[in-house]
Amino acid sequence: MTDEQLLRYSRHILLPQIGIEGQDRIVNARALVIGAGGLGSPAAYYLVSAGIGTLVLADGDTVDITNLQRQILHRTDAVGMAKTASGKRTLNEINPECHVIDLNERLSGRRLDEEVALADIVLDCCDNFATRHAVNRACVRFRKPLISGAAIRFDGQVAVFDSRQPDAPCYHCLFPEGQDVEEVRCAVMGVFAPITGIIGTVQAAEALKLVIGCGTNLAGRLLLLDGLGMEWREIRVPRDPGCAVCGTVAE
Repeated sequence: MTDEQLLRYSRHILLPQIGIEGQDRIVNARALVIGAGGLGSPAAYYLVSAGIGTLVLADGDTVDITNLQRQILHRTDAVGMAKTASGKRTLNEINPECHVIDLNERLSGRRLDEEVALADIVLDCCDNFATRHAVNRACVRFRKPLISGAAIRFDGQVAVFDSRQPDAPCYHCLFPEGQDVEEVRCAVMGVFAPITGIIGTVQAAEALKLVIGCGTNLAGRLLLLDGLGMEWREIRVPRDPGCAVCGTVAE
């Protein structure tokens, strides 16, 4: 690392669990953040400020004035811009050393596979089950760790699905595709702005820990946040041996 990098990331380097070696892993890592909204904003903020080498930000939407209450990547003058272009502008101002790639598209099919295959870590910050399941299948296929987050009303949840671990569940184990699960959107139900910040920040923390190789990650655990009571609950998530995505049926 350069002298400037040693100074910029000195507070990480001082931590014995990270040090120069761990920070060097961050600087050389590539993260794929799917969604540049309420969760993707704080997640991308902290990944870039921590020095992630390459951050790919994927989202096919444009900035709306209703986004500004919680999507902190975007400013008032960005209304009407592609979220990825707005996000890249902000992230470049935070840390110009990081290579930010903005993909103004909703990744799917071959394009999703290509980006997941290139990434060291994938953060699911989207807001719909179809994309979540597609991302999960790609992460299992290419053995990439997935950090999944969600937030609605005053509630949030976050989990890690690391298919590199033989006993780790995938997103499909927790929420089987085709199951009758109610899909709720912020546009209809509302969301308390700081909840997206809390969950997105946890996603960034888990991503960095996985890149560094320190601590205990959330693989096999689902954290649930009740923002009104400010209480966390943890649920153990076992791997489903009959899972159509990661189980023996798929093998």
